[in-house]
Amino acid sequence: MRILGIDPGTARLGYGVIDAEDDYVAVAFGTLETGSSDAMADRLLQIHIALANLIGQTDPDVVVIEQLFFSRNVTTAIAVGQARGVAMLAAAQAGLSVVEYTPAEIKQAISGYGNADKHQVQAMVKILLALDEAPKPDDAADALAIALCHGQSAGFRDKVEQVHGQG
Repeated sequence: MRILGIDPGTARLGYGVIDAEDDYVAVAFGTLETGSSDAMADRLLQIHIALANLIGQTDPDVVVIEQLFFSRNVTTAIAVGQARGVAMLAAAQAGLSVVEYTPAEIKQAISGYGNADKHQVQAMVKILLALDEAPKPDDAADALAIALCHGQSAGFRDKVEQVHGQG
């Protein structure tokens, strides 16, 4: 299964593509960045075009995105929500399903601790993907963690279905 993980944002959107079979393999990761001086509509269009191209190039089976965690900054939350919407639209246009996980679910799946800090998550992403160093920037590492979370969860769901199917 090829999974595209997305850490949404309008200034910088992190993406991480992994193959999840017996082992996890990083296929591509990085960030999509937009200019802060550009109009919001133009930034969202840039994100949409870049994600549509990324989906076309990497051919994922599913898109996984972090759920919006509302913080004190309402303006930031709205911008992140807009980026999430654009990412979901790009996935839907490509005929892909979208799965969402909360930040705590992602941290729990990757590190075993729902309140893990960024360094713990990055270290586990490095280990799980057998990378020489932790992915940079943080947004790309977070996107890989989101993809890995789904890989862990989907594998667990498959095993449960096998057990129930046999019983």
